Amino acid sequence: MAGRKKQPRLGNLVFKAPSTIHGTGLFAKVDINEGQQIGTYEGPTAKRDGTYVLWVFEEGEEPVGRSGRNLLRYLNHEDEGNAEFDGFDLFALRDINTGDEITFDYGGWEEE
Repeated sequence: MAGRKKQPRLGNLVFKAPSTIHGTGLFAKVDINEGQQIGTYEGPTAKRDGTYVLWVFEEGEEPVGRSGRNLLRYLNHEDEGNAEFDGFDLFALRDINTGDEITFDYGGWEEE
């Protein structure tokens, strides 16, 4: 399609490295702009909770979990994270500089 920008490969945007927050973290390989899609949390459907499982809660539907199989599984928690998920897609909440750790609020959803 003309005019559509192709999403860069995840490995071109991020890398994993030791984190001062916890264990291994996910870091920006390049500058990432506010609102930019960083990537999609990929992996098989999870039947139960576990390490690297991301749960998505949609109003009126059963929660859906994915067991992470790509670099996004290295995201660490931070109350004021610089990224957030919309479904399984991760977006920058603000500009993220090269070398910054990419984080999100694990408790960023609210049950009504």
